[in-house]
Amino acid sequence: MKFLVMIHTDATLLEALPEGEYERLMRGCFEKADALRAEGVLLDYRQLEGAATARTLRQRDGTLSITDGPFSEAKEVFAGFNLVEAADMDAAVEIAKLFPWSRFGRIEVRPVRDSDAVRERVGSPPG
Repeated sequence: MKFLVMIHTDATLLEALPEGEYERLMRGCFEKADALRAEGVLLDYRQLEGAATARTLRQRDGTLSITDGPFSEAKEVFAGFNLVEAADMDAAVEIAKLFPWSRFGRIEVRPVRDSDAVRERVGSPPG
């Protein structure tokens, strides 16, 4: 099964780290990511630019609004993700625990839906 490990961070907690600590944490994350990728567990990962660089689209009652930044002011913002292959949710959570970001926000682990099965269910031809 595939799981998306979504990393949400609080910038104020990261900014409060002692000098050099963020870099040390990131080096450790890259080492873990490289090892998990070599094992075939980590399928992809990406960091996102800061929330201030985002644009949010929202449509209600036929009106589309586009705003700069995230839609809601949240202390924790979506900062990046890991796409992992794991036997089940418990195994995916164990992978997520390898990374330190829950100390600076939260990590959400969610199963990835099989889009091909949904496509078949709704009668949409293969793309």
